[in-house]
This record gives sequence, C-alpha cells and structure tokens, in this order.
Amino acid sequence: MDLSHKTVENADYMIDKIKEKLKVLNFGAIKSSHFDEEMYEELKEIYDLVLKKNSFSPNEMQALVEELGSLRKK
Repeated sequence: MDLSHKTVENADYMIDKIKEKLKVLNFGAIKSSHFDEEMYEELKEIYDLVLKKNSFSPNEMQALVEELGSLRKK
C-alpha cells in the first residue's frame, strides 16, 4: 500500500493499524472521518512511530491517544 497519497482509504488503513497495535478498546472513538486531509502527514507520522515500536508504556499510549485527539476536526 502506498501511503504517500492522501486518500480516505489510506487514512482508514493507518487508523486500523494504529488501533490494532495500541489495542484500542473503543474502536468507534477513532475514525478516519474525524481527521482533515490537512492532518494526513501528522497521522502518517504517528502511524510510522506506532509501527516501529514493539510495545508501549501506559504513558506512551496515553500520549499517542492524546495526540490523535488533538488532530481531530474541530
């Protein structure tokens, strides 16, 4: 998958992978529709970071969730 293109499908894919890796329990809380296309690069950075690490401390998970929350549409 070529994630260099700003598409809804790519955003959906990245969000699904982030949720899987972080084991997000409330899957409805994070959806691609919550993000503007302008935030795509930031979302991609979070995606890349999450996939590089094997595990996360509770503080890291909280920080990532907060960062995703800050990217949401207002």
